[in-house]
Amino acid sequence: MKTIEKQIDEQVTWLSSIGLDEAGGTTRLLYDDNWVKAQEGLKEKFINSDFETYFDNIGNLYGRLVGSKYPNEVILTGSHVDTVVHGGALDGQFGIIASYLAIKYLKETYGQPLRTLEVVSMAEEEGSRFPFAFWGSKNIFGLVNPEEVKYAEDTDGIKFVDAMENAGFTFPITKQEPRDDIKAFVEIHIEQGSVLEKTQKQVAVVNNIVGQKRYDIRLIGQANHAGTTPMGFRQDAVYAMSKMISRSIDKAKAIGDPLVLTFGHIDVTPNTVNVVPGEVFFTVDCRHTDADDLEEFTTQMEKDFQELAKECDVSIEIDNWMNEAPVPMSPDIVTVLEEACAESNLNYTTMHSGAGHDSQIFAQYVPTAMIFVPSIDGISHNPDESTKLEDLTEGVKALIASLYKLAYEE
Repeated sequence: MKTIEKQIDEQVTWLSSIGLDEAGGTTRLLYDDNWVKAQEGLKEKFINSDFETYFDNIGNLYGRLVGSKYPNEVILTGSHVDTVVHGGALDGQFGIIASYLAIKYLKETYGQPLRTLEVVSMAEEEGSRFPFAFWGSKNIFGLVNPEEVKYAEDTDGIKFVDAMENAGFTFPITKQEPRDDIKAFVEIHIEQGSVLEKTQKQVAVVNNIVGQKRYDIRLIGQANHAGTTPMGFRQDAVYAMSKMISRSIDKAKAIGDPLVLTFGHIDVTPNTVNVVPGEVFFTVDCRHTDADDLEEFTTQMEKDFQELAKECDVSIEIDNWMNEAPVPMSPDIVTVLEEACAESNLNYTTMHSGAGHDSQIFAQYVPTAMIFVPSIDGISHNPDESTKLEDLTEGVKALIASLYKLAYEE
């Protein structure tokens, strides 16, 4: 596998260089020039490896190795080619490189598979340019009404329609026809957390993607003079917020994994040293692998917020703007991946994903599972995002063994 290790290093370096900035980050956004360059470069690599290569209507790129016995049963693998702004070298794109190299290795070693093997470089997942995420995977299953993005613009005022056409694709009039030939999807990805690193595992089989609830909370009290307003007369919005945060995090810690709770953004008005804060806006992100447990915790959290707002004499507005259910992976595919890792003597474990991925879209329609490799210090969406080359290689070994089981065995 030394050759594979060298190829991983070379290909990751090449792809992450497309959109590289002076500070070492990579920015490659849906339909921008770097996106086009990356997809065209990948297309050339697929063609040179004798894959049947094509784009779908919205820019998902495929490289295909047709099966000898079951050509209409597709084992699909891959990830997304777009990045966040000033992102790292691995998120999304490692999954494409790993999938490409895995299929290339299988072809060169074992020849034609029984089932069709296909690598996909999905157009978009991050939502970094336009206010829409999972554009690539959702279109594979015909889930997008073009009207949802027809009038969308990026921060420079460029319209979605124009960006798409400038990249060489025609904006669709109707939903894309859903694919019905995919029999399994396997996505390999960096963990974007520190569980594997801390537990000294090189590979993980992912059995669940967490559900998420997100909130915008606004508390309105009364701004007043910091020196002349007695403590007992105050309607202090920050004080109310601090009690809400403290109580909620204490309860989340008492429950423990896999529940996680984050208060990630706070705006205070008037936000000055000598005025009692009259208004505060903050966000809440809560995640769990069990839908009932997630609902139970957040329902109680909302009640606590209402109670504490009343106690502190402030009004409250609660907007639960995201409510995504957990997405379990296919037990059958998880078992295949676990067997592949065990038979390959890999240092692996099984875990859930605390972040969202294209697999959560696929898993609703086709048998799906994921493979994780460690992230150094758990860093992602950052130029410092990194994984040891030996761990990337172990992940590709896991993918090769898994795809062999799915595509080459009866």
